[in-house]
Order: sequence, then C-alpha cells, then structure tokens
Amino acid sequence: MVARKLLEEVSMPIYEYDCDDCKEKVEVLVRGSETPACPTCGSESLTRRLSVVHAGNASPDPQPAPCRPGCCRIPS
Repeated sequence: MVARKLLEEVSMPIYEYDCDDCKEKVEVLVRGSETPACPTCGSESLTRRLSVVHAGNASPDPQPAPCRPGCCRIPS
C-alpha cells in the first residue's frame, strides 16, 4: 500500500486535452492528484483526448505484417 501511494506521488504522466474555453489542443503534465489547467488560458475546463501512441519502424522499406493461410494475401 505504501509503494502504491509513493508511485502515485512520483508518477507524472502527460495527457492530451481539448480546452473547453479557448478550444486549444494541449498537453498537460499531471502531478499526483492535481487538477490540470490549460496552459494557454488557465481554464480547468478540459476534456481528455484519446492519446495515440506511435511506434515507428527503423526500416527504410516498411513491410506489411505477415499473414497466415486464409488471410487476404495468402491463399488457403
């Protein structure tokens, strides 16, 4: 229980929000249980956005994911 409380105090995730007042799309670092505010106008009226994680491919010639028999590219 102590470890969980400590983790909550030190975890500082960055969330994406739409500000309901100034309509800006912003990223906010949220520390512990603090209420996030828009860095542009200061409003606390924010709507959390669904964040998309980008996983890049270092290959200069990206290959499609392999298929299995019966899939779209390999005959059954």
